Amino acid sequence: MSSLNYNHLRYFWVVAQEGAMVRAARRLNVSQSALSVQLQKLEHQLGVALFDRAGRRLVLTEAGQIALDYANTVFGAGEELFDTLKGRSSAAHKRLRVGALTTLSRNFQLTFLRPLLARSDVELMVQSGGTRELLSRLEDRSLDLVLANSPAPLDARSALRSHLIAQQVVSLVSRPGQASTPFAYPDDLRSSALILPGPESEIRRAFDRAMHEAGIAPNIHAEVDDMAMLRLFAREHDGLTLVPPIVVRDELVRGDLIERCQVPGLGETFYAIVQNRRFPNPLLSILLESAAQGHYAPV
Repeated sequence: MSSLNYNHLRYFWVVAQEGAMVRAARRLNVSQSALSVQLQKLEHQLGVALFDRAGRRLVLTEAGQIALDYANTVFGAGEELFDTLKGRSSAAHKRLRVGALTTLSRNFQLTFLRPLLARSDVELMVQSGGTRELLSRLEDRSLDLVLANSPAPLDARSALRSHLIAQQVVSLVSRPGQASTPFAYPDDLRSSALILPGPESEIRRAFDRAMHEAGIAPNIHAEVDDMAMLRLFAREHDGLTLVPPIVVRDELVRGDLIERCQVPGLGETFYAIVQNRRFPNPLLSILLESAAQGHYAPV
């Protein structure tokens, strides 16, 4: 069995970092044709294509991303050896790249990712964004996982898979001083000042439909897209806030906020969206298995 040519691997590593043959050849001080030949030899030896072309750019295939992860480990180990012999400490890390919807509960993200948080050998990269942007990055393999409130759109050509992690009710909460009488849903909403999630939220759209069916024009005091900011508004405002309990979990436990009622028929879902890959990131299975075994507890 032939052994891996590490010189070829280093050439691949530099091409992957630069994203273009011209820059990689210049950095390696070799001709483009020589670099291309070495790269083809590596692909032939591995039996897979490592790059796709997107215009003038080179985009890693799934196998290419896996090869890059290993190349990072290989050449990172060389740096660690150098650091160790020079008396400097270093540690290898496994990496999971997570995209989270901007409006997603921070408490949900923390609870879902907790199985990896205490591991010193794991590096978590968590980035926020909109649904379309995050799913696009998941498809081009620059993310390993997307956390969202709705599943990925169904498309026979798509390799995205959505795992339902949790479902929970949505409640109306307020500060304790505002709860002098029992809350009558939905009639009391006619006179209550409300803080609501933004119009693009699934929760908000469902709430708007419920109010339309009840013939109620709600008195909206504020609309807040970001759940962390919605939590702060709930703590400061005298009216009612429409929010999943997980968002204000700590405030409910401390008694800073109380649940006035659970909104009938209204709920929130949490999904972990991944790409169906031949070489999935092994850290994904730890999170998904933990959630499937009931270790995920949103409140």
